Amino acid sequence: MSERNKAVVRQYAEAFSRGDFEAIRTLCTPDFVVSGVMGKGDFEMALKIWNALHHAFGLQLEIEDLIAEGDRVAARFLESGTFRQPFFEKQPTGKSYRVTAMEWFAFRDGKIAERWGARDSASIFKQLGAE
Repeated sequence: MSERNKAVVRQYAEAFSRGDFEAIRTLCTPDFVVSGVMGKGDFEMALKIWNALHHAFGLQLEIEDLIAEGDRVAARFLESGTFRQPFFEKQPTGKSYRVTAMEWFAFRDGKIAERWGARDSASIFKQLGAE
C-alpha cells in the first residue's frame, strides 16, 4: 500500500507541475480536503488557488523525498516558479523563487483524502521582490 500511495503522490506532483488539476481530481476522493497557507477547503476551493498559483508563477514541484507509512505519505518538494502574471493584489516582477515545500497526504481506498501543505511564503515573496 505504501508504494502505491507514493506512486499517486508522484502523479500528483507531475500533474501539478503541468497545471493539470483535472488529473489531480482523479487522484482524490470525492470528499477531498486540502489545508495550506491559503486556507482549508474542498477540491473546488483548492482549484481556484492552484489555478491562480500556476497562472502567476508556473509553479513546479520536484520531489526530493517521499516517506510512506500505512495510509500516510510525507513529501518534501523543491518548489520553484517565476512571477509572470498578477497574483491577487501583487504585480509580477519577473523574478524566480525556490523553496522547500512540505506536503502530507492521507489516503483512503488508494486515493488522496486529505492534503496538508506548508511552505515559507514570506521567503517566496522576498525572493520574488513582492513583499
